[in-house]
Amino acid sequence: MEWLFLEWMSKPAWMWGGFLLAVLALLALDLGVLNRKDHEIGVRESLALSAFYITVALAFGGVVWAQLGADSAVEYLTAYAVEKSLAMDNVFVIALIFSAFSVPRLYQHRVLFWGVLGVIVLRAVMIGGGAALIGRYHWVLYLFAGFLILTGVKMFFARGEETDITDNRLLKWFRRRMRVTNELHGHAFFVRSPGRSGEARLHATPLFLALVTIEIADVIFAVDSVPAVFAITTDAYVVYTSNIFAILGLRALYFALAAVIHRFAYLKQALAILLIFIGGKVFAAPLIGIEKVPPVVSLSVTAAILTAGILWSLWRTRAEAGPPR
Repeated sequence: MEWLFLEWMSKPAWMWGGFLLAVLALLALDLGVLNRKDHEIGVRESLALSAFYITVALAFGGVVWAQLGADSAVEYLTAYAVEKSLAMDNVFVIALIFSAFSVPRLYQHRVLFWGVLGVIVLRAVMIGGGAALIGRYHWVLYLFAGFLILTGVKMFFARGEETDITDNRLLKWFRRRMRVTNELHGHAFFVRSPGRSGEARLHATPLFLALVTIEIADVIFAVDSVPAVFAITTDAYVVYTSNIFAILGLRALYFALAAVIHRFAYLKQALAILLIFIGGKVFAAPLIGIEKVPPVVSLSVTAAILTAGILWSLWRTRAEAGPPR
């Protein structure tokens, strides 16, 4: 059993394995028990499932505290809050993707579920690569910080122009090299349909293209969110676990948020300020003679910025609030 104590990214294998087993257990519970049959997920169910995932994520914060100490636990909570907030844009984009591929609500949970599995792998690759770079070349952290500041400034002054996420080179490559049906076939990602010769051949369905597009969108968003979390902590274990728990919870909350995302119209500006703060504190720390800004300060400022953005959005859009369902 010595392999359990072999270190990977400065943490023993049993810590990584325990986390992944916990995530797989949650996914098995989700698909195998709670959502075994295709059904439309309502707001109440979405909120209940999201509350469950938030509770699990906070409980894992207690595990981080017990294993790594109070500072790491605070960094985990800060990273979790930042990732969950930055991923809010994902809700709008996912809604656009489902609309573009005409995916009914009945099958949307299935696409999001399998999308999480892709996220687990893709984020592991991106975070592992980022941790290796920072570990070998510490100055890369300042590149990340500069990128966050520029991204924040650009986001703050952006006019919210919509982009067609389905107009993507990788997606076009898939379309050229795969046989795709013109319509959905239930919740199937692949079906066998007759080709020109009459022989049954494997075809992808638009549901699979929606899944691929969601994975592409997550990689695009990760370009912002992963450097942001590394600017909070360079501990790959804290970065990865906070990322995955935030995404799990947001996918659960999607069905409730999709209907009211317009009420958070000013959250983007708050997120822009948050990115500038996160990037700026990396440069500010050595200037004031400290290794890094204390985790409690980072968490407090993060909470204040996000709370202000949410409350201001709800206040400015109060006239658009419809009657509760």
